[in-house]
Amino acid sequence: MRLLMLILLLALLAVQGRLWFSDQGLRETQRLRAAVAAQHQENTSLTQRNDALEAEVQNLRDGLEAAEERARADLGLVRENETFFQLVPVERTGRDPR
Repeated sequence: MRLLMLILLLALLAVQGRLWFSDQGLRETQRLRAAVAAQHQENTSLTQRNDALEAEVQNLRDGLEAAEERARADLGLVRENETFFQLVPVERTGRDPR
């Protein structure tokens, strides 16, 4: 009976040792859980980005105002009878131009 208990105790220790100290044990499980959490966070941010882009596409399909606003901002669209002013920043050098 003692021999059987000793064998069972050694088997339990071997299994526990493998669980705690091997590369496929608890450390790997914790690493995988962290990777899953990071991927979930990235998926959430990408889902929000996709929703915003989808709303923008829908807005561009539905209304001309959104398309005009986008063209004005991105392409510099100017309507008839409008004056376009472009302000160029002055490049500063070490000398005084006066």
